[in-house]
Amino acid sequence: MVDFGRVVTAMVTPFQADGSVNYAVAEQLAAHLVAQGSDALVVCGTTGESPTLSWDEEYQLFQVVIKAVAGKALVIAGTGSNSTQEAIAATQKAAKIGVHGSLQVVPYYNKPPQAGLFKHFQAIAQACPDLPMVLYNIPGRTGQNLLPQTVARLSAIDNIVGIKEATGSLDQASEISRMTPPEFKIYSGDDSLTLPLLAIGGYGVISVASHLVGKQLQQMIQVFAAGQVQTATQIHLQLLPLFKSLFLSTNPIPVKAALRLQGWDVGSTRLPLEDDQNGLAQKLKPVLAELNLIQV
Repeated sequence: MVDFGRVVTAMVTPFQADGSVNYAVAEQLAAHLVAQGSDALVVCGTTGESPTLSWDEEYQLFQVVIKAVAGKALVIAGTGSNSTQEAIAATQKAAKIGVHGSLQVVPYYNKPPQAGLFKHFQAIAQACPDLPMVLYNIPGRTGQNLLPQTVARLSAIDNIVGIKEATGSLDQASEISRMTPPEFKIYSGDDSLTLPLLAIGGYGVISVASHLVGKQLQQMIQVFAAGQVQTATQIHLQLLPLFKSLFLSTNPIPVKAALRLQGWDVGSTRLPLEDDQNGLAQKLKPVLAELNLIQV
């Protein structure tokens, strides 16, 4: 089964001044992220503002990013939905476009019981048996927690290969690690918890910060895997202020502000997200300058 690597960037979606998707910048950014240490890219996830993208925009982004990475990295499509049938249709279409995997978020708003969650993910996996699937558990956005027992049942399905764990609970991640087979990959959904998660059986991170520090994240994970725990800890502590700064407001508002400070024409966010252009930039500047990510 495919290995998506250790550092996966949850890529932002650039917009033009009129609010339309800026596919040219998306292509440039995707290539840049791969050059800066990303093993794979999640396109149209939370950081990509999937709730306000149309399916047609998403399908075009998948095509643009696949072309941009040119076989140098894998592309994971955010094709989840709170409608099982809609998720199946979107995932099947993404598979035909040529993505390498799908990210399937816990259905939001309808708050399914655990039995419903199992059947939801099972149905998508069975409808796209040749496409690897990564589960995505983020209760702060979905209103429902995918429990470790349910994850364990799902991990027995051949093409469900991992989970993005964004509960913020190391206890929950530990339970998932204990209850799933070694080949089932646990990815941190929080940059600041990547290193602690590695210590309890995690594999990598689906990251926001890797837009800016992909190489450093890759180094942190690799040296930890090589047993150099102290060096990994030093990298983690050096990056911690950045991890925290990128969540001063709702993601992806801060990371888009940081990218603009670096000169990337990623545009603003779509409503109902709203940029705090001036105040946020002023808070980010010293953090970025400290890591030599911008010149001041």
